[in-house]
Amino acid sequence: MINIFKGFQNAQAASSSTNPYAIDVIRVKRRDLVYGISHTEDLLDLLVTEGVMTAAKRSVVLTIRTRAEQNSRVLDLLLARGERACRKFFHPCLMLAEPDLYQRIKAYVAGVNESIRDTRRQLIGYLLERDEEGIGKSTDRTVTQKTLFAIKESKRSKTQKEDRHTVPVVTSEVRKPAQNKPENLFTIIASGGELSLLEELLKDTDPNAVNSSNETLLHVAAEHGRLSAIELLLLRGARLDLQDGEGHTALHRAASRGHTEVVTALLKAGAPIYTLDTQARTPIHLAAKDEHLDSVKALVEEETRHSKSQTQDSFLHFAAKEDNWRLAELLLQSGAAVDATNHHKQTALFYAVTENNERTVTVLLNAGAKVDHGVINEAIKLNHGSILHLLLAHARGSLGAEDLGSALFSAVRNNQGGVAAALIHSGADVNMHDKQGYTPLLLSAELGHTEVFRALAAAQARLDAAIPNLSSALHLAVHSGSAPIVQTLLEKGLDPNTTGPKAQTPLHLAAQHNRSALVALLLRAGAQVNAVAQDSLTPLHIASQQRDAETVIQLLRGKADPKARDKLGKTALHWAASTQGENPVVDLLLSAGANPNTTDKEKKTALHLAATEGNVDTVKSLLSHKAKGRAKDMDGSTPLHYAAASGRASVVTALLHSLKNKGIEERNVWRKTALHAAADRGHDGVVELLLETGAKINAVDNSRDTPLHCAARGGHQEVVRRLVGWGQAAQVGRGKRANLQATNNVGKTPLQVAESGDTPGHENIATLLKRKMFLIK
Repeated sequence: MINIFKGFQNAQAASSSTNPYAIDVIRVKRRDLVYGISHTEDLLDLLVTEGVMTAAKRSVVLTIRTRAEQNSRVLDLLLARGERACRKFFHPCLMLAEPDLYQRIKAYVAGVNESIRDTRRQLIGYLLERDEEGIGKSTDRTVTQKTLFAIKESKRSKTQKEDRHTVPVVTSEVRKPAQNKPENLFTIIASGGELSLLEELLKDTDPNAVNSSNETLLHVAAEHGRLSAIELLLLRGARLDLQDGEGHTALHRAASRGHTEVVTALLKAGAPIYTLDTQARTPIHLAAKDEHLDSVKALVEEETRHSKSQTQDSFLHFAAKEDNWRLAELLLQSGAAVDATNHHKQTALFYAVTENNERTVTVLLNAGAKVDHGVINEAIKLNHGSILHLLLAHARGSLGAEDLGSALFSAVRNNQGGVAAALIHSGADVNMHDKQGYTPLLLSAELGHTEVFRALAAAQARLDAAIPNLSSALHLAVHSGSAPIVQTLLEKGLDPNTTGPKAQTPLHLAAQHNRSALVALLLRAGAQVNAVAQDSLTPLHIASQQRDAETVIQLLRGKADPKARDKLGKTALHWAASTQGENPVVDLLLSAGANPNTTDKEKKTALHLAATEGNVDTVKSLLSHKAKGRAKDMDGSTPLHYAAASGRASVVTALLHSLKNKGIEERNVWRKTALHAAADRGHDGVVELLLETGAKINAVDNSRDTPLHCAARGGHQEVVRRLVGWGQAAQVGRGKRANLQATNNVGKTPLQVAESGDTPGHENIATLLKRKMFLIK
C-alpha cells in the first residue's frame, strides 16, 4: 500500500509541474470561451490586427450562422496556429474584447500555477507581465463563478491514443495523499462511521487528501450525504472547488444524488455553483437529470440571492442556449425568474429565439416570459417563422402598436411576406407611417420586395398612399425597377399618370432611370406619352438626355412628339445633341422627323450644342440632315465659334468641310471671328487649323483686338508663338503676318497687353514679342 501511495504521490508531483500553456487553457476552457465571447466581431478585428488571423479568414468566420459556432471556429483556427497565436488571443485580444472573461481566465490560471515559480514559461506569468498595471490584480485564488476544473496530466501509455472528446481535469494544487491510513477515512465517511473517530483520524491527515480516483474526503461525504462529516471537513479546511477525475466538485456529487441538506450546507459554505465537469455540466444539470427538485430549488435560490452581483448567464440562460427544455422546466418550477436578464440585459427567451430552440421557447412562453420588441425583431431578423408565430400568439394584446409597427417594417426590409402577414394578423397596422412618412407598402415598393408587397396588398394596404415628397407606390416601384410590383399596382387600378416630385409621372421616372420595359408597361396602361413635368420636360426630353435608345424607341412608338419644347425652348434633339460621347438617340430623333434647325430661347440649334460638346458624329448626323452650319444664336455666334472656343478641332474640321471653308470670317455681336475665340481660349491646334484654312490673322473685334491681343491677354504662349511665327518664308502666300504694332481701342499693342499680365506666361510672351520687334536680343 505504501508503494502504491508513493507512486500516486510521484504522479501528482509530475502532474503539478506541467505548465498550462495557452493551447491547453483553450482546450480546457473551450466551453467557457465558446459561450463567454459575446463580441466575436470585435475579437476577430483584434486578431487580424495582431496578425493571428487573415482578413479573409475573418470574413469566412462571420458567415457562420450562430455566435457559438463562430467562436468555436475561432478556437479551432487558434489551436491550428500554435502556442504563440493562442497567447496573442489571450493578450491583448481577449483582454480588450472581453475584459470580464479575460479576468476570469487569468484568475483560473493563477490558481493552477501557484506552485510553479518559472513565470517565463507560464501563461499566467505572461499575462501578469503584460497586464502589470491593469485592473483585476486580485490575489484571491478562490474560484466562484463558472470556474472550470484544473488540468490534470495523468501518465498515459505510449500506445494509448488521446481521446479528444475528454477534457483533461486540472488540479489546482499538489494534493498530498493521506498520512494516517487514508483508506480508513474514506471507508469511515462512506459507511457513516462515528464522527469522533473521524475527527481523531483527521488530526494527522490533510483534509484535501485524494484517493486513486482523485476524490477528496469531501467528495465521498457529499456522495453519501454525510452532513456531519462535511461540516467537520469544512472546519478542517476542506476545499469546495476541488474536482475529481470527472470534473465533479463536492456540490456536483451532492446534487446528482439529491442530497438537498448537503447541497444547502455546501452552498452556505460558498461552494461554486457554475463549475463545469468534463461534460460541461454544472451541479444543477446533474440535479435536474434525475429530477431532484429540492436540490434544483436550493441551487436556484442560491443563484437568486446573488443575482444582483451576477456578471454572467443564469442557469435559465444556459438552458435556453442549449435547448435544454427539460432543465428550463425544472428551473422554472423551482422558482427561477423567467424574465431575469444577464449583463447584456437579455432574457433567456431572447437566447432561445436566437438559437432557434423552439421547444425551450415554448416552455418559457408557457411560464409567462415577456415578449418584447427585441425578441420579436430577433426572430424576424433570423427568419425563424414558426418561433415568431409562437411569440405573436403569446404576445397578442401585450405588444404596443409601436412595437408591432417596428416589427412590420423589419419584415418589409427582409422581404418576409409570411412574417408580415402574421404581424398584421396580430394587430400591426398595415397602413401605419414611419418617421420618414413611409407605409409598409410604400417601403416594399421602393425596395422592390415583391413577396412582402403582395402580402401587404392582400391585407388591404392602401395602394394610393404617398410619401411626403408626393412619390406614390407606383413612382417608388418604377424607381426600384420592379416590374411585378408595377404590374400589380396598374392591375389594381392605380393611375399611371399620377404626379409626384417635380410634377413627374411614373413615365418620366422610368425614362430617367432607363427602365425601357417599364416604359412599355406604363404606356400600355394608358400613361400619357407627352405629359409635361416641372420645366415642361416630357419623358422624351429626359430619355434623350439619358441617351437611352431603347426608351426613346418605346416612347416614339407611343407617339411621343419630337417637336415638343421644354421651358428653355429645347426639343429632345437639343438634349440629345448636348450630351458627350456617341449618342444613337440623335439619329432616332432625326429619323422620327425632329427638325435639326429648331432653335431654343437663346436661338441655339442642336448643332450649336453638339459643336460645344465636341460630338463630331452628332455634328455630322445633323449636317447630313440639312442642319444650317452658319446658323447664329442670339449672340451672333455660329457653331464654328463654339467649336473653336471649346477647342474641338475635329468638329471645326467637319464644319469647315461641310461649309467648304465658307463662314470662317463670320462675326458675332462682339465682331469676334472663330480665330478670336480660339486664340482667346488658348487652343493652339484650332488656331493653326483656322489659319491654314485662310482665317484673317489681323481681324479686329469691337475692341479692335486682334487674335494676337487675345492670346497675349490670356497668357497663351503657344498661340502667341504660332501667330507671330505665321507668314514666315516657309509659309509665304498662306496669309499675312501678324501685326505686332497693331493697337486696340485703348492704344495698346499685344506687347503692352502682355506686360499688363502678372504671370510667368505673360513675362515669356513679352520677352518673345520684344525679340520679334528687335527691342532685345
